[in-house]
Amino acid sequence: MIELVGFDGDDTLWHNETIFSMTQERFEALLQEHAPGDVVHARTLDTERANLDLYGYGIKSFTLSMIETAIEVTDGAVTVDDIKTLLDLGKAMLSHPTDLLDGARDAIVRASQRAQVVLITKGDLFDQESKLARSGLAELFDAIEIVSEKDERTYRRLLAELGVPPERFVMVGNSMKSDIVPVVAIGGRAVHVPYHVTWALEEAEEPTSGWQRIAHLDELPSVLSSWGG
Repeated sequence: MIELVGFDGDDTLWHNETIFSMTQERFEALLQEHAPGDVVHARTLDTERANLDLYGYGIKSFTLSMIETAIEVTDGAVTVDDIKTLLDLGKAMLSHPTDLLDGARDAIVRASQRAQVVLITKGDLFDQESKLARSGLAELFDAIEIVSEKDERTYRRLLAELGVPPERFVMVGNSMKSDIVPVVAIGGRAVHVPYHVTWALEEAEEPTSGWQRIAHLDELPSVLSSWGG
């Protein structure tokens, strides 16, 4: 029997990566006199990867990485006005409306009729709490967990705290690296719901078993039924 269904937040229940992509395009346009867009894109990704252990995930981390990349790409010639523009872009991202994906609310409600449901999302605490509040979904969850990383240790800790063995847990999310691979590795099951844009740092090799991919959240109830939910 399935006792607990976990839901990711960003790009599983609400749109997120498209906001980052639009901001990245504006960033590349800002530096077009200094470097081609693909170069700026690659340099930004390298900077984000290097900064993950310091800043973690989220918009604030991305904004700091854009500023650092701008300094490096322009050899320190970036202007104060350009840095202010980057800060304004970051603020605009933080205040962007939380737009739900189609079927998000219904998927949570229908899953809650079979098992307990928990939101397991990673990133900046303030940003994630703000997005969740704007989403209107908070009241649907039995528990809410905002974590700095989604790895095997994190999932083991959360399941131990909730008193649920891994084999009775299902995670639903768009990230192969964060929502699928670590859950399957500890003996749980996972449902992959791809988003049309994937951050390069969330890509990972697919496990050979223990998970299923669906095209839309409407398909989730049938998967849970097939797994004994």
